[in-house]
Amino acid sequence: MVKFSKQFEGQLISEWKEAFVDYLKLKKGLKNIHLSNDTNNISNKHQSSYVPKSIISSLRNYSLFSNQHREHGPIQVHKKLASSTISGDMYETEMLEQFGETDATTKEFFACLDQQLNKVNKFYRTKEEEFMERGDSLKKQMEILFELKSTFLKKQGKGGCFQDSKEDQSISCTFSNEEDSVRNRELEEEMDETSTGDKNKPCLDSPRAAGEVEKSMQVKRGDGKLRAHSGHIINCQGKNLRINIPLTTPSRTLSAITYLVPEDLLNQSSRKWDTEGGMIHVNKKELHYAEKMIKGGFIELYKGLGYLKVYRNLNMLAFLKILKKFDKVTEKQILPIYLKVVESSYFNNSDKVMKLADEVEELFVKNFAEDNRTKAMKYLRPSQAKESHAVTFFIGLFTGCLLALLAGYVVMAHLTGLYRPQQHSVYMETVYPMLSMFSLMFLHFFLYGCNILAWRKTQINYSFIFELAPAKDLKYRDIFLICTMAMTTVVGVMLLHLTLLTKGYSYAQVQYIPGLLLLAFLLILVCPFNVIYRSSRYHFLCVIKNIVLSPLYKVVMLDFFMADQLCSQVPMLRNLEYVTCYYITGSYKTQDYGYCMRTKHYRDLAYAVSFLPYYWRAMQCARRWLDEGQRSHLVNLGKYVSAMLAAGAKVAYEKDTSVVWLCLVVIMSSAATMYQLYWDFVKDWGLLQINSKNPWLRNELMLHRKAIYYFSMGLNLILRLAWLQTVLHSSFENVDYRVTSLFLAALEVIRRGLWNFYRLENEHVNNAGKFRAVKTVPLPFHEVDE
Repeated sequence: MVKFSKQFEGQLISEWKEAFVDYLKLKKGLKNIHLSNDTNNISNKHQSSYVPKSIISSLRNYSLFSNQHREHGPIQVHKKLASSTISGDMYETEMLEQFGETDATTKEFFACLDQQLNKVNKFYRTKEEEFMERGDSLKKQMEILFELKSTFLKKQGKGGCFQDSKEDQSISCTFSNEEDSVRNRELEEEMDETSTGDKNKPCLDSPRAAGEVEKSMQVKRGDGKLRAHSGHIINCQGKNLRINIPLTTPSRTLSAITYLVPEDLLNQSSRKWDTEGGMIHVNKKELHYAEKMIKGGFIELYKGLGYLKVYRNLNMLAFLKILKKFDKVTEKQILPIYLKVVESSYFNNSDKVMKLADEVEELFVKNFAEDNRTKAMKYLRPSQAKESHAVTFFIGLFTGCLLALLAGYVVMAHLTGLYRPQQHSVYMETVYPMLSMFSLMFLHFFLYGCNILAWRKTQINYSFIFELAPAKDLKYRDIFLICTMAMTTVVGVMLLHLTLLTKGYSYAQVQYIPGLLLLAFLLILVCPFNVIYRSSRYHFLCVIKNIVLSPLYKVVMLDFFMADQLCSQVPMLRNLEYVTCYYITGSYKTQDYGYCMRTKHYRDLAYAVSFLPYYWRAMQCARRWLDEGQRSHLVNLGKYVSAMLAAGAKVAYEKDTSVVWLCLVVIMSSAATMYQLYWDFVKDWGLLQINSKNPWLRNELMLHRKAIYYFSMGLNLILRLAWLQTVLHSSFENVDYRVTSLFLAALEVIRRGLWNFYRLENEHVNNAGKFRAVKTVPLPFHEVDE
């Protein structure tokens, strides 16, 4: 049977862990009481041998007599009324009986118990007020939306749905800019493509502190942020309101950037005319998007209310369990007395959360689900997909097939001497890059699956951080299945290709086989049919698009996390570039594998591909600096600029192995490595904190063994120095240099997999420090001064 402490740790909300009852601390206090009792029992046995039995019996009789006439219990819990400096009532326990030699430890236990109860009440009250305030705001937003819709329909003269007339389909409204996230951006793009899509798809936003949504998005130039568009105002319910349009498309971003004119001289007159004349129009897309934002706000509010219910139930159960254990250890009847206080306390007695949850449920069913409760519950309570044993079976099956095929390929390659220097240059120049490319890609994907498994074991809420849909995100078993199945296919095709070569077929006859393999994977990636994890494939393509257009999109966690992954896949991108050129130019027909290397455009493109991921990441840092105004993003941008210079020096040294380029490689790579190590340890991982209670780490650690952190920092340092191979030119027993390059590239991918875990751990610790477990969705309508 699983202990309650394990169940309690597994069911609590990880971001609110510090706000829950510290059950382990209370158990430790009980253990001290138990040890004191054992010590006293041993000493009492020794003393009783020297005391006459008549005296002992008389003492017992006196004790029984006094117990019969006692009207009070062993303890009394006092309730102190809230003062002006303290929000909520405070509880303090007074011991009315002596607990023998354990009085001191028992008093400490009750002080700790009171502290935990006061902490739970305070946190519950704070979160309840926050959610109640958010609920009131959402209700007001709904009223404004309905009034604008009714105005829309009156102007149309129809009572059905919105029409497409651009002349009539407008009301006086305002446009400005607001921060968005992955979900809001996807919904906006979906509306740009079609206006007849699913209007009930949920809208989610990135994790933010509770008060950020109320902050104005109109920022002065001195803060370094994008200024909002001109203040076009509508009057609704006697208030001046603004509707905020997020920067979710490149055109809107460019419009916002071009708006940064000194003192806004060019736009001053038009802005004044718009405000006074009220001739700005808003069409159905703006209202439809506002409706989705409000809908997403209700979904997140309902989720937060559900978390509060879990918080109340688990804490109530923890108090019950610990009081039962106390009665068992001390043989006192404390449970009925203290449990009555807990049950009457604020966190257990308040019904505001229950009422608000029911109200949100009714509003959502009525306004967003067409009175279909089943449909509404799919959004409010999304169900997790059940893990199938078939997935585990196929993982094992494909793993066995992969190992068998890989062994056969290695043996055949060894017998034919493919990987020896100066041997079979055609194969190593044309086919091996394909195998290297897929190996690096799926090794990285496999390590991501390992990261998900580790994050789940340590209760790191990666789905919340990446804003992944709970019903659609890939589980680690799914990732392992994709990796084993894909690599089995790749190695099988490579083995077939090599077998045909050994049987006498020419390269011209079989060279199309690797090309068809690459084409098949590309077709699967863009396949529009709902097969092979379509939602995940399209989400991946959407993130890649955002990375390529980095300066034009709002940068969120998933975007720059994926861009960092691409920085570790430069060798894979260069292989992809070469293979693409080899097949597009038709070189595979003539076996002229040196054509792409001789072409000037290809050589220039090789330079570009080598530092393109760093360029994208630098542009993301620049965009974040424009949006947020924090200079740390500029410092981070400098790190990627140094990486670009180092990558360019390496590519140049590959073409010209002179001493001058060698010195440049050493200087640039050393500087970039020191820069990257500092950022890894201090900024991305949050380690090397001088005043931390854990030496050279940080205060909050998700792993119990500190040695793992020191080992990981040392391993990251060693793997960061893999570029020294470029200078040393060491080889592995006459193995072809391409095999050595693949090995070094694999080490960088492994380093990135290690980096991923601690990067997400640091992000989770920051969220937990601010108790951010629910996303704050920006609301569309904001009241402004006249």
